[in-house]
Amino acid sequence: MQDRGVREEQTRNVACRTLHGEHGSAKARIVAIGVLTGQKRNVISPVDGKLEVPMIEKKTGQVLSVQPDLIQIMDMQSYETFETPPPAEEDLKSKLASGVEIEYWEMLGKKKIVRTKG
Repeated sequence: MQDRGVREEQTRNVACRTLHGEHGSAKARIVAIGVLTGQKRNVISPVDGKLEVPMIEKKTGQVLSVQPDLIQIMDMQSYETFETPPPAEEDLKSKLASGVEIEYWEMLGKKKIVRTKG
C-alpha cells in the first residue's frame, strides 16, 4: 500500500477536471480526471483543506512540422515556436499537418493540443 503522502503528491500539481465530489462534516472526497493524461484521480482531504486551481490559457497556434513523436507549433500571437507530444486522440492526430491552425491549452508549464481550427 502506498504512503498517503505519496498519493497526495501524485494528485497535486496536475490539472484536472472534476467529475463529482462528496463531503461530510470532517472529510471531502473529490473524483477528477487529469486534463493531460486522462487518468482518474481521487483526492481525500479535510473539509477546510485547500486545493490549488490551475489557470488554463487557451491559445491559437500553427503547426510547423509533424513527426511521429513530436509536433512543432508556432504561437499565433507571440510567434514563439515550441515542441509538444502529439495528442492521444487518433482522429485529432490524423488532422495535423504543416500549416494547420490549432487551439492548444497551456497549463502548469505544459501544453496540450485540443482541436484543429477551421
